[in-house]
Amino acid sequence: MASRHRHVGLALLLVLVSAHARAETPASLGPFRALLGDWEAIDDPSGATGGFNFSPGVQDHVIVRTNYSISPAGAGKPASRHDDLMVIYDEAGAARADYFDNEGHVIRYVAQARAGSLVFVSEIKPSEPRYRLTYDLGADGMLNGRFEVAPPGKPDAFSQYLAWKARKRR
Repeated sequence: MASRHRHVGLALLLVLVSAHARAETPASLGPFRALLGDWEAIDDPSGATGGFNFSPGVQDHVIVRTNYSISPAGAGKPASRHDDLMVIYDEAGAARADYFDNEGHVIRYVAQARAGSLVFVSEIKPSEPRYRLTYDLGADGMLNGRFEVAPPGKPDAFSQYLAWKARKRR
């Protein structure tokens, strides 16, 4: 009989652990789910090509973006490839993101949804540049992106470094 009670207790514990593991997606990540899917960059005047994917991970507790771009040779520069990874996650009810690339850059962002835009802004560090990554969701299904940099000591003086358009792959 004691063995039977032990098995029932173990089964109950497994059910409770399983229910806890299936907790809902954090509310702060909700707006970022609009980015989910495979995207391809289009209409780049420089001839660069690329794409990115946003996918849920860790049982919907994070969103993972993988990105690549291939730049053709030109203006005395060889052809090159850029790869990066960004993980969007909830921390104490706020969306944050950490970015890593093949050039050794690491950027820590605070992320916000603002009237049709998803904005990632790095924290202010007096002796370092500040970064802002913005995705604007178009009514036509297009996604417009831009990456801006503010110089050290001028944390709100952003100027555009890159801009792109993308569409979802079918």
